[in-house]
Amino acid sequence: MSHAFIFPGQGSQFTGMGKALYDSNPKAKEMMEAANEILAFRITDIMFEGSEEALKQTNVTQPAIFIHSVVAFECLATDQPAMVAGHSLGEFSALVANKVLTFEDALRLVSVRAEAMQKACLSQPSTMAAVLALADEKVEEICTQIQEQSGEVVVPANYNCPGQLVISGSLKGIELACVAMKEAGAKRALVLPVGGAFHSPLMQPAREELKAKIEATTFHTPSCPVYQNVVAQAVSDKETIQQNLIAQLTGAVRWTQSLQAMVTDGATHFTEAGPGKVLQGLVQKIHKDAVVAGIS
Repeated sequence: MSHAFIFPGQGSQFTGMGKALYDSNPKAKEMMEAANEILAFRITDIMFEGSEEALKQTNVTQPAIFIHSVVAFECLATDQPAMVAGHSLGEFSALVANKVLTFEDALRLVSVRAEAMQKACLSQPSTMAAVLALADEKVEEICTQIQEQSGEVVVPANYNCPGQLVISGSLKGIELACVAMKEAGAKRALVLPVGGAFHSPLMQPAREELKAKIEATTFHTPSCPVYQNVVAQAVSDKETIQQNLIAQLTGAVRWTQSLQAMVTDGATHFTEAGPGKVLQGLVQKIHKDAVVAGIS
């Protein structure tokens, strides 16, 4: 049996996240208070009691999910991972779990990432859409055609599971793509309530800002392989991990392919560490025989 730990990304937050851990576990409380110090505001107050709207702010959402995920892993995991992966933001949590980054350094990077993405969203209106029940190849083909014909940005962004691919791009590009996807037989092509075109070329300004911080951060030799979003395969070289993490902001999250690679490499048990159960559901859609669980 190979035990894989997986870590969620943006969208899994909820009011009250992490409070039971904070109240019951001294180590969890210590880590969360350290996070408040690093961020220079009491993010725990928003996590425990904030409104849904307050938790949706990117500069809160991303560090909140990261903190909850890493604290859950550090305080509740009873096994050491044989391999790790994280969905988008979750890759930073995964890199703490396999000892590539310290909790403190990763939190600083997540904070920079969130602020930089927020700025990129404000500078150029853009969005994302979920395409359901259409082959990945067809979605890719339509995105390419629209870009060539209209000059608008629209690209595959999140390969979540077979039959669920999220696209990302300019407002016009996504509008054109949604019409074309439905005409091609998609069950749905639904614009998502997000602030911008994550994992697309429109995140280039954020990528440049984050790149400088990542390159100034110490990366350590991993304790186990990480299956990174942009390559969807095991990576154990710390310099390669660093470069893939930089590429992630403008590259696609190849989650389906990452999970398939983990199964091929022997993963039989998957534990999601962090808020929610989104990844557990995706694992079951990608590999129905996998044993899945969650800690939070």
